[in-house]
Amino acid sequence: MDALAAVRRVAYARDGIVTLRQARAAGFPTYEVQRLCRAGRWRVVARGSYLVDADLYDGVPRRAQIRAALESFGPSAAAVLGTAVELHGMDGLQATEMIHLSVPGPVAKPARVAHPEVVVHQLVISSEQLVRVCGMTMTGPLRTLADVILRVDRFSAVSVLDSALNRRLVAAEDLLSLPRLINGRRGAVAARAFLAEVDGRAQSPLETRARLRCVDGRVPPDVLQLEVRDHDGYLLGIGDLGWRGYRIIAEADGRSPHGLPEAVFADRRRQNRLVNAGWTVLRFTWQDTLRPDYIPWTVRQAMTTARHQWS
Repeated sequence: MDALAAVRRVAYARDGIVTLRQARAAGFPTYEVQRLCRAGRWRVVARGSYLVDADLYDGVPRRAQIRAALESFGPSAAAVLGTAVELHGMDGLQATEMIHLSVPGPVAKPARVAHPEVVVHQLVISSEQLVRVCGMTMTGPLRTLADVILRVDRFSAVSVLDSALNRRLVAAEDLLSLPRLINGRRGAVAARAFLAEVDGRAQSPLETRARLRCVDGRVPPDVLQLEVRDHDGYLLGIGDLGWRGYRIIAEADGRSPHGLPEAVFADRRRQNRLVNAGWTVLRFTWQDTLRPDYIPWTVRQAMTTARHQWS
């Protein structure tokens, strides 16, 4: 295997990133690495870390940015907060260019971190609270949740907690230890209240936000992921939020997957089946959740209409 093939094999398993040490071990002298960078075929992402075959990418992939930033701070660095949320695959936080790392002791600023900006924290993290995923060190799911819910608003905190449960990154019983992990820390009082609102049946942050708006508006759904079947047991559809007594279903329509043409057609067919079976179907978007009153008002109006139909 020639040197370039060996480097590409290493990069393939590391989000396209190789270190200068790894390149040298594969038989690449430093001057050859520099030549490839000048030619645009490789790209410096952080100190001593390079994106191999950079000309094949549209910019630097996000995971490559995170990996390079971690390696620029040495083996003691760990991804934390929103960056750990992202790496674990949890949803609920606003996307950001920032990379959050924790480095114990004096922080040595890297010579070059091209993009994006790296925010360095000095969190006290025990070794059992760290995990390695695909060669990157980060706080484990439970410690990540503990750190994040202390720093974000209620809607974001409950959304991340719901996502972690729904994706089985943590179990419901694991969350019982969160009050101990956050005890005495700034924001702990509010964060404990967030824990009481968690529901792992929510399949997206939009569903969580819609549910919380209904709770605040005193029209909480009595069930999530409501299965509606006909008299023969045929599944007509599943509602994100449901009020069974009023035969009302609410759907949280995000851009994905509901925005795809095939999904739009499927949603219409499902809605027709539900309406023909006597159910009212409401549809809410992310924009709707930004108004505290709109979603509960709409649900309340549907309840009033249902009562009038029965009287």
